[in-house]
Amino acid sequence: MAEKETSGKKTTVARTVKDKWRSKHWYKVRAPGLFQHAELGETVATEPEQLIGRTLEMTLPELSGGQDAGKAHIKMRFRVERVGGDGVAETRFIGHDLTSDYVRRLARRKRSKIDTSLHVTTKDGIEIVLKPVAVGEQRLQTRLRAELRHKMVDILREEAAQRTAPEFVREMIQGELSKVLAHGVRTLYPLKKIEIRRSEVLGAIAEEIPTSPPPTEAPAPEGPSGPAPVAATAGGDAGTDA
Repeated sequence: MAEKETSGKKTTVARTVKDKWRSKHWYKVRAPGLFQHAELGETVATEPEQLIGRTLEMTLPELSGGQDAGKAHIKMRFRVERVGGDGVAETRFIGHDLTSDYVRRLARRKRSKIDTSLHVTTKDGIEIVLKPVAVGEQRLQTRLRAELRHKMVDILREEAAQRTAPEFVREMIQGELSKVLAHGVRTLYPLKKIEIRRSEVLGAIAEEIPTSPPPTEAPAPEGPSGPAPVAATAGGDAGTDA
């Protein structure tokens, strides 16, 4: 009798687990307008509200469909903000990281590594935490490292203040910001490499909606003595005879 009861319990548990899985739904996850609403993948949940706050990580080549094959060391982070009625989970960009292997390769033996962390504010008021890392070909004196660190901080704050958050993020991810830093500190010392090791966006970046040209009106069909007359509809719109 006890064996039958145990068997019945197992059957009930198995059925419960199966029913829970059946109640879940798949949702598509989409990147924000900053990244052309690229599809990030799919995730599963019982209710849409369970998706809010979930984070996803994807390398830059995965996000761009292989266009940035040489930047697989850049990992992008996104967080789900809302789920639309069409079952699509919308995200916002919350920052990026460089892989630990890539950072280790930068700082080899007999090289000076300069790390720092700072807050910058973009032209449109978005606050971003940046953690740059710079590498010199040889060991540098403590005073020179301090001067380079101070110079990098000044450049990053100035660049952020002159750009909107979308512009600043694009330059950071594509490596243009690193070039600006390298150019700005070369009077002190020509650093071998400068990278933004990590970033954290503390506010929501405004969506960029592409501006489409206004629709062109189709020309009215011409009659024997010129264009056919156009009749005004009750709503004020212009229509043509079929």
